[in-house]
Amino acid sequence: MKKRLAVAFTGPSNSGKTTLILKVARKLIHEHGLDVAIIKNDPKDKAQFDVPGKDSYKFSDTGAEVVVTSPTRTTYFSQRHKELDEIVAMFTDFDVLLVEGLKNLPLPRISIFRTTIDTDYFPYMNALAIDESITIADYDLPDTVDVLDLNDADNVIEWILNNAKVLE
Repeated sequence: MKKRLAVAFTGPSNSGKTTLILKVARKLIHEHGLDVAIIKNDPKDKAQFDVPGKDSYKFSDTGAEVVVTSPTRTTYFSQRHKELDEIVAMFTDFDVLLVEGLKNLPLPRISIFRTTIDTDYFPYMNALAIDESITIADYDLPDTVDVLDLNDADNVIEWILNNAKVLE
């Protein structure tokens, strides 16, 4: 079995989490030849995945666990919360797992900020990804936190490959 790595990204809304994850995922897949899985947390339950009236919506609306499969994809709809290990078990083949949100997970964490840093994140972060809008000298950053360039996906990937958690 190959080594599987996992890392989480946190930060306030509109800080650039999704944009950074997309850049990192594309480079890991297309330049590094790695298989990537992504889990996104939806803490406010706002995401919409299906169109009312369609069969998959009707099936999901029953409250059942639903899998929709086609020649190009498989989509899973669940009506119950799943813990990270249950979700990871659904992904059978990946090299790198990127998780957006879920700041209490026991994963190495990259926190993303623009303009200002919320110091409440300090205990949860292993790395800090920022751009030129932040002057790092203005903050008493813990010595254990690495500073990454938010606009340099290669810099972030290098950190991930060296610091991500190895999953069993």
